[in-house]
Amino acid sequence: MTHLDQRWADGQTNAATLWKEITAQGYTGSYVTVSTYLRPFRAGAQPPPPRPRSTRTISRWILTRPDRLHDDEQDQLRDVRACCPELDALTRHVGAFAHLLTCPTDTTVTDWITAVRADDLPALHTYATGLERDLDAVTAGLTLPHSSGPVEGHVNRIKMIKRQMYGRANFDLLRKRVLLTP
Repeated sequence: MTHLDQRWADGQTNAATLWKEITAQGYTGSYVTVSTYLRPFRAGAQPPPPRPRSTRTISRWILTRPDRLHDDEQDQLRDVRACCPELDALTRHVGAFAHLLTCPTDTTVTDWITAVRADDLPALHTYATGLERDLDAVTAGLTLPHSSGPVEGHVNRIKMIKRQMYGRANFDLLRKRVLLTP
């Protein structure tokens, strides 16, 4: 609900007063625009319903840590989850998997896969099947302290240097840049 809708519901029906209020909050439009917007309210029409949230916005809410969402985003996500049981189950499974990745607990990947299989979520079933195919590597990646992060960083740096030089020089110059660049 916009500020104008809220103030209209509170009983403020003077367009000039509402225009002054929103101008003080940073609105740069004209008085005529505000008056035109309020005209249907005067005729007794209901304010337009809020636009439904985009898939991208809901996905961001699901993938963001709950403590990093604003209160209004948490409320809206709660409303969306209440309307769609599949989305609620998906949110629970995504949160459980994120917890599994970040906090080593007694829960294992196989427990998570079993929980996913209990729900009717085909996209997650496909993901779980992929995890099962390489379960030993996934378990090792989650439990062992080794990481290939530094190696991947160097490979990424070398590829960036190669792209910068594409078509400009031969292999000898590329070799010198890779070896001399920190």
